[in-house]
Amino acid sequence: MQAKTATNPKPLHFGLIMVIYLCGIFMGAIDTSVVTPARTVIQNGLGVGDQTGIWMITIYTLAYASSIPIMGKLADRLGRKTIYLICIILFGTGSLLAGLSQYIGHFGFFLMARAIQAIGGGGIMPIASAEFGTTFPEDKRGMALGMVGGVYGIATVVGGSLGSAILGAFGLQNWGFIFFINIPISLFIIICGFIFLPNTKIDDVKPIDKWGTLFLVMMILSLLYGLRNIDFFDFVKSFTSTDVYPFLIIFIVMLPFFIFAEKKAADPIMNLDYFREAPIVITLIISFITGVIMMGMVFVPQFAENALRMQQGSGGYFVMVLGIFAGVGAPVSGRLIDRYGPKLIMGAGFLLSIIGSLFLVLITTSYPNLLTVAICLILIGLGMGFTMGTPLNYMMLDNTKKADSNSALATLSLIRSVGTAIAPAVMVGFIAHAGVTAEANITAQLPKELVLPSLPYVTQLDEETTALKDSDFGKTYLSSVQFPDFEAMEKISLDAHGGVSDMKLPANLTKELSDADVTNIDQAVDNMVAYMADTMKPMVIEKAESGVQNGIDGLNRITASPEVPVQITQGVSTMVSQMTELKNALPDAVNQGFQNYLGEVKAMGAQIQNVYQKTMETGFKQVYMTTAIASAFALVVLLFYKDKHERVKKEKKKG
Repeated sequence: MQAKTATNPKPLHFGLIMVIYLCGIFMGAIDTSVVTPARTVIQNGLGVGDQTGIWMITIYTLAYASSIPIMGKLADRLGRKTIYLICIILFGTGSLLAGLSQYIGHFGFFLMARAIQAIGGGGIMPIASAEFGTTFPEDKRGMALGMVGGVYGIATVVGGSLGSAILGAFGLQNWGFIFFINIPISLFIIICGFIFLPNTKIDDVKPIDKWGTLFLVMMILSLLYGLRNIDFFDFVKSFTSTDVYPFLIIFIVMLPFFIFAEKKAADPIMNLDYFREAPIVITLIISFITGVIMMGMVFVPQFAENALRMQQGSGGYFVMVLGIFAGVGAPVSGRLIDRYGPKLIMGAGFLLSIIGSLFLVLITTSYPNLLTVAICLILIGLGMGFTMGTPLNYMMLDNTKKADSNSALATLSLIRSVGTAIAPAVMVGFIAHAGVTAEANITAQLPKELVLPSLPYVTQLDEETTALKDSDFGKTYLSSVQFPDFEAMEKISLDAHGGVSDMKLPANLTKELSDADVTNIDQAVDNMVAYMADTMKPMVIEKAESGVQNGIDGLNRITASPEVPVQITQGVSTMVSQMTELKNALPDAVNQGFQNYLGEVKAMGAQIQNVYQKTMETGFKQVYMTTAIASAFALVVLLFYKDKHERVKKEKKKG
């Protein structure tokens, strides 16, 4: 099969071609994360809960990954320009429909729109990368692919911040503008692309691999859906749920059918020879790992907010730091690749990622300030720019035929998507587990006793009841009477009344606690404790009053007996009067005790924030230790890769 470029009356305008493709890459990449900050707003507007609302992200991921190999193969057959513009049209149409969902008010319609968006988005990145890698002169390939990687990296990390900015500009009730913003960009690309883009395609078109395509789509959907639902902190239970194992079984069952179909196909949807050639296998393994690493960057805003004690939503500015240095690193790495080859540059990128991640884990979390946060983000950003797109695309194109460039890069993108699907299941688990631990640690810091103001007669009643029960009369008549520990009533154990940790909170307080950050966790705890006080107060009063009343009832039974001497009756009557006065004082004393308790908790605000910050840091440490380990593993795998620069040098030495 031979690749060709459709005849153009004018010379190729490389600068304009770059702009057209880069606009598409930016638009497609940014939409994978722009919805994240608006998810709650959208699902509330469309009347669905969290369990249903998460599908707006899940369906995009599944449809996006499924369309990647199909669009790549169609671009080989029908031309990159044709399929690229079709992808843009699909993406723009899906964006329009997604925005209109705000007015239609139907979540099913919105999901359909997101699927259309994703199908279009799946072809944008691999087609643009293939065009840059094969159409541009070889001495400019690294630079061109560097621009692709830079734009993709920036778009991926700033998507969430852009989503927040759009919501801030147009208002939460106008969330549709998150999608409407894509329409003018799509129109610009369609018009300019129709006029200026060359249409590169292959001459020898063979029958479409229908069965292979069907099996591949089913495998992708099953694998990614199953992986997304695994909880690695409760692996056995989640793995045996019907949201996981049936889909993984489908993937395993389909795999031999897919391999058989690909061996028989004249033009397979996925070239299985890729998995027999060591340089390509190494490239695909590293692509999977970079997908895992890239997902660690999603938590940068939360990490920065926690480290610097900033309000929720403010951390987006630090994503800009990450994006800027990733954007700088990508084109620089592209130019360096043209000179030194992808292996050396990618190795430097992984080293930067390791150093940046370890700096975050060991230094920034111990000394959280603006400087240490900036240093780790600069290092990680440069590492991203040197690894995420340019070298891998270069390596894949170096080891595949020009005619297969679209499907080769589509395979690369697909494998990376599997990495991005698995990573959240682990990394979100780290943060979620830290959040649960933070609540437990904060609860452990709260006072365990309710201290009441001085109650009347408690010391006297303890002495009198003890003396009375120890007397011969008491041993005869008071053996069945239960007196409370009067002095102990001034210090009441809250754990004996259920405690804070065992209390079932209403949905609004549960949400407030789960949504809290380091700046407002103390207020959320204050509200929780206030609810606890209102809930426990009647129980505490009732239990205390009941204990005193039992003593009063027992003594009253004695005074009513004709066998009891008058002098004893008079003393008991005095005790009954004292107990009655004590009982009447209990409600006000308990109310005052809870007010004092709330004051104690409020005074612990700084301590509560410290406990929350340190506990959440453990989750972020685990996330970025994972990225450091993944980067180190990728670096080891990279050592086995032999790029063409090395092979050319060896051939020259032999010659």
